[in-house]
Amino acid sequence: MLKNKKRSTAKYRRQSANWNVNKTQSNSIFSQFLWVIKRLSPSWQACIPLACLIVLAWGYVAVAQETPAAAGPTTAELKVAIDTLWVAIAAFLVFFMNAGFCMLETGFCRQKNAVNVLAKNLIVFALATVAFWAIGFGLMFGDGNDFIGLSGFFLQGADNSPATGDAYKGVFSALSWTGVPLAAKFLFQLVFAGTAATIVSGAVAERIKFIDFLIFSLLLVGVSYAITGHWIWGGGWLADRGFFDFAGSTVVHSAGGWAALMGAALLGPRLGKYQDGQTVAIPGHNMSIATLGCLILWLGWFGFNPGSVMAADPGAITHIALTTNMAGAVGGIAATITAWLYLGKPDLSMIINGILAGLVGVTASCAYITIGSSFFIGLIAGVLVVFAVTFFDKIKIDDPVGAVSVHLVCGIWGTLAVGLFAVGPGVYSWYGENLGPAKGLFAGGGLGQFFTQLLGVLSVGGMTVLLSTIFFLVLKATLGIRVSREEEIEGLDIGEHGMEAYSGFVKEADAGRFGEPSSHRGISTSGDLPTTL
Repeated sequence: MLKNKKRSTAKYRRQSANWNVNKTQSNSIFSQFLWVIKRLSPSWQACIPLACLIVLAWGYVAVAQETPAAAGPTTAELKVAIDTLWVAIAAFLVFFMNAGFCMLETGFCRQKNAVNVLAKNLIVFALATVAFWAIGFGLMFGDGNDFIGLSGFFLQGADNSPATGDAYKGVFSALSWTGVPLAAKFLFQLVFAGTAATIVSGAVAERIKFIDFLIFSLLLVGVSYAITGHWIWGGGWLADRGFFDFAGSTVVHSAGGWAALMGAALLGPRLGKYQDGQTVAIPGHNMSIATLGCLILWLGWFGFNPGSVMAADPGAITHIALTTNMAGAVGGIAATITAWLYLGKPDLSMIINGILAGLVGVTASCAYITIGSSFFIGLIAGVLVVFAVTFFDKIKIDDPVGAVSVHLVCGIWGTLAVGLFAVGPGVYSWYGENLGPAKGLFAGGGLGQFFTQLLGVLSVGGMTVLLSTIFFLVLKATLGIRVSREEEIEGLDIGEHGMEAYSGFVKEADAGRFGEPSSHRGISTSGDLPTTL
């Protein structure tokens, strides 16, 4: 045993000696390697780690090639994903227009009614969501007949979206042309429905009961808007006749404008608005936020119109964005010049409404016209809105924000403009046979398309006026649609909501204690109301 132990110890010593020799040799080689590196220039030294990375990458690629990569998404799947993303972004932009309406209408109204206007604009989209989901979407886009949809309520029913054309098997055939999921289709159409209801808010501001406005909004989105929308976008009888409204000059804007007109007419003017045959201006309390509202709406229109392509078509989206922007810009310029010449001053409220008028005017035709045509459409809309505002004042239709002038008058003009300026199929890649209107009058197509557009304007107007009048008259007979005289004088913020928008700030009624310039013709500076009512 002792002998074996001695042998093991000797063996260990020999191994240890060998290890020390090897270690010494390794250290010597490493030292020589470091010495060589130090002799190199800094540029060559920097190349060493880069060379190591390249070698490692080559090795990784060689190993990766041995394992087949997993199959990625197909081209068709990628297209659906990109189209859906664009539709969702456009819907978000249109949804943000609610903030624009909030700011615009609040700024154009008096501070004592600011909470009421804000509350209406905020709650209306919530109501529209429920009404459109429960009944409106089915009436508008569900399969039925040429007059009304009869399926798809509560977003139920067969559907294999994003299949398109003949491959689509479901109850929403009117939307089978767009290759996105049903949820994307509903979301985009929902924000349009909410916009139609919001238009009414401005025209009836400062004197309608809050509860009546809520009920009317539900009925408008769930029934009236959906029925007339089915005629055009739901494959109804107007669509069969060749009526075209690309993004809603009639479906959304003039439909909302007709409802707003009837509401303003049946409510009557605000106290003190018309005296001794004269129109007394009641200025808005905050033109700063009204201007901000206009800019938000202008931004939202880049979702409203280009988003209506409902596909990520770069040519269509950019062309529509340019025609939309041109009409809005020219509308603002035209309204400024017209107001300057006609009213004597470049009125900011007219500039704001001129921009919106141009945007509304081009909404129906934005995909079917040249940029030059959009210039003339915006120009005429900007002039029209100035004269429309004064016209409605002359017939004593009190519209605090000019909603009827912007959305109804310019919505009608924009719809008719399709029959005048449409370039005809085959000019643009997205505009083929049966995908748009026939050539308009100024493109050499005659008046056929114009008369079809006129038929659509009259039909949608007649139905909306009829249903809106019924809704308002029933509400008037049951709940009463107008607040009391005392509430209107005090302000709807207190009477309807029990709170103020500017608590702690100087009130309008107190403004007279400060020195003011002499009143300009037609403008009262003694408070909310003239001295006599």
